[in-house]
Amino acid sequence: MLDYDKEAEAYDALRGGEPRAAAAADAVLGLVPPGARTLLDAACGTGIVTRRLAAGRDGLRVAGADLAPEMVRRAAPRLPGAVVRADSRRLPFRDGVFDAVSTVWLLHLLGGAEELAAVAAECARVLRPGGVWVTTVDKGAAHNVGSDIDAVLAARPPSPVVDASGEVASHARAHGLRPAGTARFTGHGQGRSPRSTVADLGRGWFVTLPPGDPGADGFAERLAALPDQDRPRPDPVFTLRAFAKA
Repeated sequence: MLDYDKEAEAYDALRGGEPRAAAAADAVLGLVPPGARTLLDAACGTGIVTRRLAAGRDGLRVAGADLAPEMVRRAAPRLPGAVVRADSRRLPFRDGVFDAVSTVWLLHLLGGAEELAAVAAECARVLRPGGVWVTTVDKGAAHNVGSDIDAVLAARPPSPVVDASGEVASHARAHGLRPAGTARFTGHGQGRSPRSTVADLGRGWFVTLPPGDPGADGFAERLAALPDQDRPRPDPVFTLRAFAKA
């Protein structure tokens, strides 16, 4: 598992920067009802998407929350007075205070079904009736673009999938949230090259091949043997699902 306090400094640069943030924010806002006036961006990270959510619609007041102190420190200047340090499994807000909640690139990081249930419950709790929860699903699958890098990585030990769309929908339904739309957006600047994937192995990006794992060296060697070491392969395309509170 990555240390997101350590990741904070280079987070935006390594993950597509403003183009990716713009695509994510536009897709999220496309699933938020026009009449929404308040939105919580839970697990907001550096606030690069959160800021665009706030700027992307007149009259929408946006708050951000993240558990990692360094992420909060970087997000705070992007949304002055509206970012708090908080765990998305235990949100520090009253019931029914938001018209929308977004969780972008969060669910795949959770530790299992129990934590997914906790996040779904909290998002539902802080939504008013008629509000929507918008979340990314199937993040790991989005990174498999059918490239030569994916062919090498296919042999690695499988990772548990917490954010499978069907599982997320099931937990949403258990907390009174019904399906309310789907959107897709491109993760600009996140196409992997062989060299960058080797670096990601060393950073602990792949949870079943942690740094120091003997198997990681073999994957690194096969990746280093691929052609066009610095040519990015296609960008991933991420999926958002929206769920509305009755």
